[in-house]
Amino acid sequence: MAVEERDQQYVTKDETPSMIASDKVEGTSVYNMRDEKLGSIETLMIDKRSGQVRYAVMSFGGFLGMGEHYHPLPWQVLTYDTGRDGYVVDLDKDRLEKAPHYIGRESSRWEDPRWHHTVDDFFGMG
Repeated sequence: MAVEERDQQYVTKDETPSMIASDKVEGTSVYNMRDEKLGSIETLMIDKRSGQVRYAVMSFGGFLGMGEHYHPLPWQVLTYDTGRDGYVVDLDKDRLEKAPHYIGRESSRWEDPRWHHTVDDFFGMG
């Protein structure tokens, strides 16, 4: 194994008690307070200026990647639970269905600042 490949292997797998590599967050399950699995983290949206994670985009529903809805969750509404080995959000399935979301190629909504306000307002972050 080349030195660069070995170094990359360690970079992406490192985790500390207070920090985690982004590739380890992607795919992590998201549960509600009733211990129901809502979905999993698809990707993170990071503010370019501050460097802070703004949203975790959770995939929800669908079958074999078809018909999935993507729900942006403000990072602040998620709490990591070591017992569940996943994130917890105070959101039941009925409310989740009413939450701002997009399907597949509709991700261009991120370019509209009003979309951010809609998401933040829904979760009481506005």
